[in-house]
Amino acid sequence: MNLAEAKTLGLARPTRKRVGRGPGSGNGKTAGRGHNGARSRSGWSSRIGWEGGQMPLYRRLPKRGFNNKNFEKVYTVVNVSDLEVFDAGATVDLAAVLAKGLTSQAKHSKLFKILGDGVITKALTVKVDGITGTAREKIEAAGGTVEMIEKRVMRPKFLAKDGSKRTPGKARIRRGNGKAKFAVAEITEGPQA
Repeated sequence: MNLAEAKTLGLARPTRKRVGRGPGSGNGKTAGRGHNGARSRSGWSSRIGWEGGQMPLYRRLPKRGFNNKNFEKVYTVVNVSDLEVFDAGATVDLAAVLAKGLTSQAKHSKLFKILGDGVITKALTVKVDGITGTAREKIEAAGGTVEMIEKRVMRPKFLAKDGSKRTPGKARIRRGNGKAKFAVAEITEGPQA
């Protein structure tokens, strides 16, 4: 606050700065726009977020939101040769492998998979979510067995979230290229739980 502002008597705007009115005004010649360049021309305007060529804030910040990678299947993986540390006849699953310290658990994963690299000489019972063909052959050739863990069953189609069956009815299907043409289709009952 200064004396000049105190004298405005509460006017909405201060007096406009009159530029380009000769050298005596202090804002003559280039009228406060400097020399040459886009900013000195009429019609110039920067786009929103422009920081003079510096990496703008919206690109410096990390992305957030939905990403399909969050739903990727990730396995904790070991090779057949790693299973030699177990005693013959032992049952091998993810918990047993982690307890032996053969590997660390993959991030956000409870799935276990065995690959076929190496040799195995002991008969083991392995419980896995995934296994390669080579690994299966080597384990069975050594007298072991492979038990596949059942895949998690997702909610069947046409069932409500509370488990009740959705009653068959009619659905409106949009057809055509953006035109409001509708056809009636029967919805049949989904698989029974």
